Amino acid sequence: MTERNGKCLCGAVRYRFASTEDSIGACHCEMCRRFSGGVFMTIDAVPGSLEITGVQNITVYKSSDWAERGFCKICGAGLFYRVTIPGPYQGVTMMTAGTLDDLSGLPLASEVYIDHKPDSYAFAGARKTMTEAEVMAMVAAASEGASGAEPG
Repeated sequence: MTERNGKCLCGAVRYRFASTEDSIGACHCEMCRRFSGGVFMTIDAVPGSLEITGVQNITVYKSSDWAERGFCKICGAGLFYRVTIPGPYQGVTMMTAGTLDDLSGLPLASEVYIDHKPDSYAFAGARKTMTEAEVMAMVAAASEGASGAEPG
């Protein structure tokens, strides 16, 4: 595990977390593009490892039925995306890569919602990609396995 540190644009929110991944993922869905102003690049925090100072400066927005997004209420910097639905992904938090203090050694390893990627950009190199349907099937399978029933 690697400890990572970061902060918002104005420094009112600082954080520390452990990551098992030494790579970044990108999401091209419309919500992530609107939240980040472009492609949303993240790194996963190990559940329970996230420590935040300046938490009083964070506003959390419930962006869908299954997730929320946190941002600094002073400077507006997007900080994280967190899964809220019950099941194995509940509490999974993805930190905004651009708020990390050090991005060195973190290659782009995956892209999700690749079928929603605008034509205006493309990343070089090969990596794991998933379409919206593949992401939703993965979430549904995990939810079904956790509860024994189809997700509602």
